[in-house]
Amino acid sequence: MSWARDAVAAIRKIVLIEDRMEALTAQVKHLADGYTDLDRRLVRLEAKFDLIEKMATRGRRALPAKLQSHKDKKRTS
Repeated sequence: MSWARDAVAAIRKIVLIEDRMEALTAQVKHLADGYTDLDRRLVRLEAKFDLIEKMATRGRRALPAKLQSHKDKKRTS
């Protein structure tokens, strides 16, 4: 009966390995979903920073010339 006991033990090990593989598969899927979400969020942040940089460089052009007031115009005339 030793071979029967060994066979049952081997089958139990196989079942445990299958259960662990299923659990690991679920964990990997969960991690992959989290990675995809983080990647998507990172792309959105990069796009926002690019837009902010573009808008900031537009505003850094030369300052407009100082406008003369109405009173200053009369004095120079």
